[in-house]
Amino acid sequence: MNSEWKIYTRTGDKGETSLIGGTRVPKYHERIEAYGTLDELNSYLGLIRDQEMDDTMRALLIEIQDRLFTAESLLAADPAKPLRSLPVLQEDDILLLEKEIDRMNENLPELTSFILPGGHPTVSHCHIARCICRRAERLTIKVVENHPETLQGEMVIKYLNRLSDFLFVLSRSFAHQLNAKETPWKARI
Repeated sequence: MNSEWKIYTRTGDKGETSLIGGTRVPKYHERIEAYGTLDELNSYLGLIRDQEMDDTMRALLIEIQDRLFTAESLLAADPAKPLRSLPVLQEDDILLLEKEIDRMNENLPELTSFILPGGHPTVSHCHIARCICRRAERLTIKVVENHPETLQGEMVIKYLNRLSDFLFVLSRSFAHQLNAKETPWKARI
């Protein structure tokens, strides 16, 4: 690592950080909350990727992690400032998730009730990632509603919505592959 570049900058010591474009905001700003939650999700996907799986799924998870970094940069950008070019999400990114959801669903038993998260650590990790993804989606919706000029805001929301569906089906797919029992929720009525 270059000795001139340091991981610490000391610029955040007073509780502020910079958006892409240089605008300083408090570290609790809604943009920071949203892309920070995406970063949490991305890290959790790394944990899932460290579980036993085939190389094809591992490569897909790496691609999803890349798209999450793209979404983070879009949320971190101050649209009021001139920006260098940023990566973008594309409709094909969403279609890939849908294709993978359909592919995994082909081999799964029909879902007839809600299922309780659990059954195997890998399955549980997928459910936790799904919950983090839903939280990131809610926070992103808030950012886009309050800042409609957010770069690709609607596309980020759509991607996260589909990603949470993907993570649910991934949990079921791993349960099926690992012969883990899916426990249906039986409402006490």
